[in-house]
Amino acid sequence: MSTTGASADPLAALGSLPGVPEAVESVRKAVDRVYGHRIMRRRSNEITSEAALRGARGSAALSGADWALEEVRRRTDFSGDDEARMMGAALRLTAEAGQLLSIWRQSPLRVLARLHLVAAADGDERVGRPRQEGEAVDEPLIELPLPSAAEAHGRLDGLAELIIAGGSAPALVTAAVVHGELLALRPFTSHNGLVARTAERVVLVGSGLDPKSVCAAEVGHAELGRAAYLAALDGYVSGTPEGMASWIAHCGKAVELGARESMAVCEALQRGAA
Repeated sequence: MSTTGASADPLAALGSLPGVPEAVESVRKAVDRVYGHRIMRRRSNEITSEAALRGARGSAALSGADWALEEVRRRTDFSGDDEARMMGAALRLTAEAGQLLSIWRQSPLRVLARLHLVAAADGDERVGRPRQEGEAVDEPLIELPLPSAAEAHGRLDGLAELIIAGGSAPALVTAAVVHGELLALRPFTSHNGLVARTAERVVLVGSGLDPKSVCAAEVGHAELGRAAYLAALDGYVSGTPEGMASWIAHCGKAVELGARESMAVCEALQRGAA
């Protein structure tokens, strides 16, 4: 992660970049609107379940398995071709994320290893640990230069230290940095995109910004499209203030779109109950 100098709290420093405070405030308002809906007071579990399904669909779409929501809802077997397995991995990760919230702030690397294990779901010795020197990475939709295993390990350790230390950075900033860093590093031999987006979700929920997990950023990332996603990621990898701010704002827009999606679900449930 390239941030702004040697600040004692580099994540908080990112929160003051031009445009970032506005993105943070816009996200907060969007999330508040969902939580203020009357359906959320009575049927929040249904909204959470629907957001999880739609979030998994969105994350899988960004990794090459772009299925219609109703197809995801209908399927029971995700063991067929590569796309089916990718969708199954996304669904498993969404289900697993809620079980790891209490561990994240104490041991983020343990959580990331667990997420990779759940996503890959096989007995390969490379599963559930960061890649070693010389091991290939299967992440065809991200074509950025791949950092060495040594660099990836070092930056992962640095990211973990920042998370454990805490700080005053807004949840959106921390979530965006975790997401961007994991995509840039691709620390595992596979499923890095799915793991990165799930980790973003863990931060947003665990921070208290979206405690019921109803504002699925994955929905928004998919709606904004893969080209915009990769262009914003280029900004993050550049390490420039403008690039970092652009990535954080992009992640903010994704959260807002996820919130809008859940607002639509609330409205549909309200009409059905009328």
